[in-house]
Amino acid sequence: MKMHTALTIAGSDCSGGAGIQADMKTMTMNGVYAMSAITALTAQNTTGVRSIQESTPDFLKQQIDAIFEDIYPDAVKIGMVSSVELIRVIADRLRYYDAKNVVVDPVMVATSGSALMKNDAVQALIDELFPISTLITPNIHEARVLSGLSIETKGDMETAAKQIGDNCHCAVLLKGGHSVNDANDLLYANGESLWFSGKRIDNPNTHGTGCTLSSAIAANLAKGFTLTESVQRAKDYISGALSAMLDLGEGSGPMNHAFDLQGEFAKEVQ
Repeated sequence: MKMHTALTIAGSDCSGGAGIQADMKTMTMNGVYAMSAITALTAQNTTGVRSIQESTPDFLKQQIDAIFEDIYPDAVKIGMVSSVELIRVIADRLRYYDAKNVVVDPVMVATSGSALMKNDAVQALIDELFPISTLITPNIHEARVLSGLSIETKGDMETAAKQIGDNCHCAVLLKGGHSVNDANDLLYANGESLWFSGKRIDNPNTHGTGCTLSSAIAANLAKGFTLTESVQRAKDYISGALSAMLDLGEGSGPMNHAFDLQGEFAKEVQ
């Protein structure tokens, strides 16, 4: 039986709710073998990011090479990449290995409000990574940065997604989130727009939702689902994780990625 595989290229969140920790939990729960290449170490928790220590470009290259040369991933999710040099390394290696099903979550600001990307890195994302991506998953704030447009309404979301998708030559999932249109997300792909309605879940603990959604999409693409199917399955998964109402930490806490884990070894101690 073939085990499908997925690689996350992202930053580490030592508190476990976002970054590669969230990605690997999500990929595992969505039925694929998860691997990681770490772009940065962060000292963070639910209340904020305290410190960031980047990988060197050469070390990131070595990680990516080690993975592709041995266990070729069926999909790649890219999260926090804060510098131009690291973005260029990722783009170069993914082109070299002809990576498939590349999903980019353009992480610019953490849920806690901490900035995670330098300004010049945004342009490098647009020039280097977006054109080789299957899908990018910006939220409203990130879409404003990428499009230069004000996004206040459903129509604004459609205009922005089309502009970003056409300019960057990739599909765009523009996440409604908290600011516009509640939990409804807009997929713009192949010149067409498709809305995905989501139920609003009254849970203030949303640390890592963007990481989780993009990783779930990548996992489903790795398993052979279409882009539309992968987005729907990812939204259903994240709704379940939020509905589990995990409450950890003093700030915006993590979701329960393992809400659907049923095995003998996952049982609570009696």
